[in-house]
Amino acid sequence: QVQLQESGGGSVQSGGSLRLSCAVSGNSADRRYMGWFRQVPGKEREEVATIDSDGRTTYADSVKGRFTVSHDNAKNIMFLQMNSLKPEDTAMYLCAADPYGGVWWFQYDYWGQGTQVTVSS
Repeated sequence: QVQLQESGGGSVQSGGSLRLSCAVSGNSADRRYMGWFRQVPGKEREEVATIDSDGRTTYADSVKGRFTVSHDNAKNIMFLQMNSLKPEDTAMYLCAADPYGGVWWFQYDYWGQGTQVTVSS
């Protein structure tokens, strides 16, 4: 079992920055792959960024060059640094973990509750 808890969301103006954190605990084998996803009401949950236990990352095209995913293995925290935020980044951001992972939300077994990010123009 894996437990995840997001923090760091909030409201910012377009062009601003936020740093999300995801505190994780539980079986390390079940969280070899971790990711950030986001969801807007009425739309499918989508990948933002993923990172595996070796530090390899993937990013959605819409956030490349603006967002950076990282993890502090010693503290069991995953981060998402979001710069140059746009109104279209407004969503509920959720962190997820899985033994095998991938870039699709349905490939992840463990989820946090989410943290809201709102970007105003």
